[in-house]
Amino acid sequence: MRMASAPLPSTPSAEQTEKARTLITRLLANLEKAIRGKREALELLLCCVAAGGHVLLEDVPGTGKTTLAKALALSIGGLFKRVQFTPDLLPSDIVGTSLFNPQDGTFRFKAGPIFANVLIADEINRASPRTQSALLEGLSEQQVTVDGETRSLPSPFLCIATQNPVEFHGTYPLPEASLDRFAAQLSLGYPPEAEERSLLTEQRGPPPVASLEPVCTLEEVVALQRAVEEVRMEGSVADYLLRVIHATRSHASVRLGVSTRGALVYARMARARALAQGRDFVLPEDLKALAVPVLTHRLVLDTRARYAGTDKQVLTRELVAAVPVPR
Repeated sequence: MRMASAPLPSTPSAEQTEKARTLITRLLANLEKAIRGKREALELLLCCVAAGGHVLLEDVPGTGKTTLAKALALSIGGLFKRVQFTPDLLPSDIVGTSLFNPQDGTFRFKAGPIFANVLIADEINRASPRTQSALLEGLSEQQVTVDGETRSLPSPFLCIATQNPVEFHGTYPLPEASLDRFAAQLSLGYPPEAEERSLLTEQRGPPPVASLEPVCTLEEVVALQRAVEEVRMEGSVADYLLRVIHATRSHASVRLGVSTRGALVYARMARARALAQGRDFVLPEDLKALAVPVLTHRLVLDTRARYAGTDKQVLTRELVAAVPVPR
């Protein structure tokens, strides 16, 4: 008896590809009204949105981290929530809790701020590991379990967690399992001098983010994420991705390389970048461009390399440069 062959994976049509590229372009233009001079970081953020991933934003105070999250929520017409992580924060302060109603003797669930389309976990490393772990199920499975009952989070759901890279007193570093849940780590930094000068001379009254209007619907964002899943990755490109991943696991300075989950996120981010550029297929250049923001925070250096001051971003670039690119 002849076995039926497996159906070939579908790819987005030219119309779907162009629609996705146009949507990302509209979102980028809207975000740039609030965050100026940071196009590369905004493009990476939108790749995370398209890939359904979450962002670890590491930067000094006052560079626009919260503004960025608000601008994104307004741009997609989504619900925005913010949690200020502190040592006394409890898991129930994030996911919610059941409240007893003495009048009828029943419990009513009060949803926590994680039930949002865009959640900013501000200074996530200031909360205890127990509280940090309350985010893990939501980041991985877009759901939370409270009192034995599982509840789905809104779709789309994006978490932007922030960290201050220069202040470590009273903080709890994120463990590797938590870091692996974030699709990319990025930094905004200070704006270029010309942009910062224009901010000082032009901005009067309410900040620009207050006047932002939605440029798409939540349903369009969900459709964009589905289109990303259909972007092709040829066998030679997939092999190249695997060689990069294996290089992180075998390097002498790396104690723990990129996990299988990290490899899957890397592939999905590359598909999102390809779609953002109007392609329905992934190129090795997509993987090279995303290597530092997607892979670096997943590397754990061995003791000697860590105390020698090895820069993980430089190491990631060296690892990728050493892997032959398919022709």
